[in-house]
Amino acid sequence: MPSSYNVRSRARERNSVLSRPEFMSLNHQPLRGAAGGSPSESRGSARRPGQIKHQTSQPSEEPTDSGSKDRREPSKMPEEDCMQLNPSFKGIAMNSLLAIDICLSKRMGVCAYTSSSWGGCRSMVALLALTGHGITWIIGTIVCLTRSNTLAGQEVLVNLLLALILDVMTVAGVQRLVKRRGPWEMTPGFMDCVAMDVYSFPAAHASRAAMVSKFLLSHLVLAVPLRILLVLWALLVGLSRVLLGKHHLTDMVCGFALGMLHFTLMETVWLSSSTCQTLISISTLSWSPFF
Repeated sequence: MPSSYNVRSRARERNSVLSRPEFMSLNHQPLRGAAGGSPSESRGSARRPGQIKHQTSQPSEEPTDSGSKDRREPSKMPEEDCMQLNPSFKGIAMNSLLAIDICLSKRMGVCAYTSSSWGGCRSMVALLALTGHGITWIIGTIVCLTRSNTLAGQEVLVNLLLALILDVMTVAGVQRLVKRRGPWEMTPGFMDCVAMDVYSFPAAHASRAAMVSKFLLSHLVLAVPLRILLVLWALLVGLSRVLLGKHHLTDMVCGFALGMLHFTLMETVWLSSSTCQTLISISTLSWSPFF
């Protein structure tokens, strides 16, 4: 009958991790069942793993905690991966629309370079786009204002000038916030840098053309053919920037909407004739607050 001490030592040896065969080389302990092993040696070897386990129990607490943290951290990764791999329907729809917009805009950029399919028409399309440039309209409005002799004409021209300045500043601010690049990598020209039309969204030419055409249609008495030509001009100016590879289709559409918003805002804050005359007097240094 084995003694109770031998039973306890065998139980400790069986429960000890260091008594497994793969850890025997670390303890310099022969495998169980090997010949030549005495009971006293077995008791000593059975006691030795317990001592080693007791000595190494304190240093191993810190790695255990770090290991548990490592096990907790990877448990969060699959959920994040699932969120990235399974986006919402709104995200899928937006990405699909943006992809379609970029693809169509690149296909329509037939005048982006001289080597493009419509590269021979590039200069003519660029000239059409110049008719909707902000600097062109601001200088033209100032020239017409200096030559106008009627109060009604000066009232319309002053409000148009303020609307053009509002359009340039608003579009430049939105472009600086969004910073969307065009469908083709192009360096902005000198006129674009002067008008602060550096980025793609929204299309400044489309916004200006929509605002100016609506403004002229509302405050000028024009024949029907001229009205049709004015609307066609606004559409072609916005489209010309897409053909030149400067803007996306969505930039052009949003530009048209922003131009209509500018027109509505100017109609709301329309300056009267007396206020326009005061501004003209201040600008020409002939205004006097006492008369």
